[in-house]
Order: sequence, then structure tokens, then C-alpha cells
Amino acid sequence: MQVLAKSSIPGVRYGKSSWFPRSAVWLLPRLQPPQIVAASCFRGENGSGSLDTTVSPATPTIDPRDEPPSQPLAAPAPVHSSSVSEATAAVASVAAAESTPAAPSPSSPPPQPAGFLARRLMVFSGLVLGYAAYYLTRNSLTYAAPVMVADPALGFSLAQVGAMTSIFPIAYGMSKFVSGVLGDHFSPTLLLGGGLMLTAACNLALGAGNGLAWFAALWALNGLLQGVGAPSCARMLTSWFASRERGTYWGLWNIAHNMGGFLSPLVAATAAHAAGWRWGMWAPGLAGMALGLYVLLVCRDTPQDAGFNPVETTSKQAAKTRSKSGSESSNSTNGNDSAVSSSNNGSKQPSVLRTAIDNVLSNPYIWALALTYFCVYVVRQGVTSWTVFYLINEKGVPDAAQAAMRVSGLELGGLLGGLAAGHLSDSLIRKSSGTTGEKQGSGSSSSNGNGNGKVNPTPAAAGASSEGSVGKRVQVVMAYTAALAAALAAFQALPASAPPALQWLSVAAIGFCIYGPQMLIGLCGAELVHPGSVGASQGVLGWVAYLGAANAGVPLSWIITSYGWTAYFTALTAACGVALLLLAPLMRLPSFTQRQQQQDLMRPASPGNGAPQPKLA
Repeated sequence: MQVLAKSSIPGVRYGKSSWFPRSAVWLLPRLQPPQIVAASCFRGENGSGSLDTTVSPATPTIDPRDEPPSQPLAAPAPVHSSSVSEATAAVASVAAAESTPAAPSPSSPPPQPAGFLARRLMVFSGLVLGYAAYYLTRNSLTYAAPVMVADPALGFSLAQVGAMTSIFPIAYGMSKFVSGVLGDHFSPTLLLGGGLMLTAACNLALGAGNGLAWFAALWALNGLLQGVGAPSCARMLTSWFASRERGTYWGLWNIAHNMGGFLSPLVAATAAHAAGWRWGMWAPGLAGMALGLYVLLVCRDTPQDAGFNPVETTSKQAAKTRSKSGSESSNSTNGNDSAVSSSNNGSKQPSVLRTAIDNVLSNPYIWALALTYFCVYVVRQGVTSWTVFYLINEKGVPDAAQAAMRVSGLELGGLLGGLAAGHLSDSLIRKSSGTTGEKQGSGSSSSNGNGNGKVNPTPAAAGASSEGSVGKRVQVVMAYTAALAAALAAFQALPASAPPALQWLSVAAIGFCIYGPQMLIGLCGAELVHPGSVGASQGVLGWVAYLGAANAGVPLSWIITSYGWTAYFTALTAACGVALLLLAPLMRLPSFTQRQQQQDLMRPASPGNGAPQPKLA
């Protein structure tokens, strides 16, 4: 028996007579909005039925009370079982494609309300100025120490000052890891601003003291407090900036290192020589107090805390946001990572150590980046510590002052190198996202249901064409590292008679190539892990990098004294080679957000997650 369908059903095309098999009539009401696939059987001139499937935005209804046509209808062509099966298959395939939407791309964040860019700029200014102030309170003793030694009231010797200053790197190295792991469970704004004010208080208290033991204890405490700065900044940078632009802003934030290093002698040394060593500690302390308060006033942990949308979401997070008011249980979950999934099931939250182990310490890619960081910091600290001696001993530079002028190009070149590396990696990610979109667009011919002819990528196509954003940044790091080895060879090959300007440019080229990897490796570690473990990743990377910097001291000095400067450059070049070997397997590595999107994309549809499930009669 054939049932006549009313031609007013939206989205379904009809000829002079339109007939639906009974199976198709029963199928239509069972399909769920927002997209309905209607199968109609058309009778051609040759009497054979042909199938046509179109997408309708509304659920059609079949009214059995419809009046019959005014003219008698010819007998419909017989509907072959193969035609019905083809219609059923078409309906099922399109519905299945719609049940698994493509994951959102990090390059397409949710729209933000007005004022987002201005608010984000305020937060960014707090990150840059705040971390630059950490350098003021970190380097103050270095520039006040000469005046302290000259003060007869203190009676300090160079050995005593050296013993006091050696405490700082030990405390700082310990705090890098501990503060990174523990800091993930506290507000980064509070840690950044509050930690800065505490380091400033250490400077103020040290300026008011007199004894060596008092100075040593306060300076060790200052080192412990300094470790909260960088992980807190990393957490807020990953929250406020999407991956397509994060490299550029991470590079801009990295200027805080150079800014703080530039301002430290101007503030501390000038105050110490003008008003005594106590003001050499008080001036950075007062500046740190003021900027710490500024950080607390203008910074917020995430855009959501300031009333804006997150800059990146996975489909799971987006669905959770839409259904936030639907159930109480959805409000108690974050849907971000398996490490915290136990809380979604009602079990207790994992411990701090367990979270760090699951998300960071057990991640082999984090350790590959950490060992690469070790090699980069061997080169960075080795160049910083020994280039002045090399210029004097091998290049004939007459004194340390002139050698220092040539080495000054290291910081300026590093500033430009960090900015260029961040911008270049962002450009590669944006280009990759565009290519991915083109591939996905040509990978599926399913209609999107809007009548505009656009296509939706199938899950297989989307997964196959995804590009790893961390891998793109790793490729930039590898290019910089290879260029660093070449820059070291060029600097070594310069003759002693080379003009000072050429020597300065050669050192600047080395700085350019060093600070690109130094900046990007930290960013790669932040993007590789769960957002709640960014601080822990920065702590691990910073701790291992500090070990690399320590190995640029005694080991390199032994190499220089035992085998000469050629062996010194060979060791630095070997460190570059080891870094390249460690990075090679990471060239296509996806970020945490991309891995979540892949999981959301490939997750099978089920009636429980709201996906359309056609029921075939």
C-alpha cells in the first residue's frame, strides 16, 4: 500500500505525484531534529522509481486526514526492495555523519563580548611588568654588593658575599619544580602578585639588616619565592591566548626577561651608588611592592573570571557549557582530562603528586623537551659565562670592558630571536589550520543541512588531516638549533683582526638563535599538558634547564683548561646535535587541546550524548 504525502512538507521536493513507501513514512517521524532526511520515491516517464534524499530543517508530519487529489492517480510504479534499502542506507549514513560533529579548531575561538581585547591587554601588561619586577628583586644584591663590600660598618669580604649569593641559585632551582607542581592548585594571579610582593619584602628587610646570617637567610627565602613567577605567567598566557596567537604573545612576554635585566642595574646600582647600599635593596623592593599590587588589581586567572568566554574549547567543553544548567552533576565536572575524571564519578580528587605524575612526570614528550632544554641552557649559560674570556684570550680584545661591549649583542639578539620565533610558529600553525580546512572541505560530500551546499568533514577526514601545533613549534626550535650550531662555528672562525662591529653581530646572531628555542620549549611544554598542569610542566622544564645551566660552569671550565677553546666549541655544538636528536620524534606532536578534539571527534555516537539516532523500521 502506498501513502500520499502532503507536498507542503518543508525541504522535500515533489514532482506531479509524490509517493512514499510505507517504510519511509514510518521512518520520517523517528528522525530527530535539527536535520531530517526524507526519502521520496519519484515515478519517471519510464515507470521506474528513483530515489532522492534531501535535508529538511524541520520535522515533517504526515496527516492521514489529507484530502485525496481531485484527479485519479495512475498506479504507482512498483518500489523495488533495492530502492528502499538504498533509501534506508542514505538516511542512516547522513544521520550518522551528523551525529559526530567535527571538533572546533583552536584557530576559531568562541566570539567574545565587547571589551575583551582591552581587558586582555591589561592582563598582559600585568604579566610583563610583574615578571620584569621579579628580575629587579632577583638581581638587586648583585649590584648592591660592591657598595656593601666597601662599607666598613659591615666588614664583608668578597668570599662572604660570594657564599651568600651562591645560596640563591640553590633555593631558586628547588622552588622551580615545587612551586610549579603546587602552584597548579592555587590562583596564578595571587601567586604572581603575592609572590612578587613577598620577594620585595625580602629586599626591604635585607636592606634594614646588618648581619651575614640575616642576609643569607633572607636571600635564600627570596630564591624560594622567585620560583612562582614564571609558572604563574605561563598558566595565564595559555588561558588568555589561543594557540594561533600564543607564540607571538609568549615571545612578547619573554621581553620581560630582557627588560628586567636592563632595568636592574639602572635601579639598584644607581640607588646604591647615590644613597648607599641599603637603598640599593630598598629601591627594587619598593618597585616590586607597587608592581605586585598592580598585578593583583589588573590580572585575572582566566577570561571566564573576567566575564568572557574561554579562548579555546573542545566540543565536550562546549556541550558542557550549553548544558551547564541542565543538571547538578554537570556543574561539578570539568571534562578536561582523564586525570580528573574520577571526580566526575563521585570519587575523591586525585592528590597533587598523583596529578603531577599522571599529567607531567609520566609524559615522555615532557622529558624529551626537558632534556632539550638542558642542552639549550648548557649553550646559553656557556656562551654567557665564557664569551668574555674567549674574546680576551683568543681574539685579542684588550680588556673586559671592551669584551663586555661585544657580548652586549647577546641580549639584543635574543630579544629579536624570541619575538621572531613566536611569530613564525604562530604563522605555521595558522597556515596548517587553513590547509586542514581545505582538506576537510574536500573530504566529504555530506550536506550541512542549511541548503547552502557546504560540506561537513567526516570524522575520518578530520582526524587524518589534523596538524600538531606543538610539532609546528618544535620544527621552529629545530631550525633555530641548527642555525645556532652554524652561528657558533662562524663566531669561532672570525679572525682576531675582525672589526668589533662584526664580532658584535656574530654574538648577536648567537643570541638570536639561543633565545628562540629558550622561549618556545617552555611554550611547547605548556601546550602539551592539561591546562591544570601547566605550572607543573614549567616547573619540571625549569628545573632541568637549571641543571643544564649549572653544567655550563665547572664542566666547561674543565674542558677549556684541559683541551682548549676548540673543545669548548665542540662541546656546545654537540649539545645542539643532541637537542636535534631529541626533538626529531616530536615534529608532528599535537597539543593537549588537539588531542581532546581528536577524542571528541572519534567518540562513537550514543543516545546518551544527545546524538541523533535514526531508528529503522
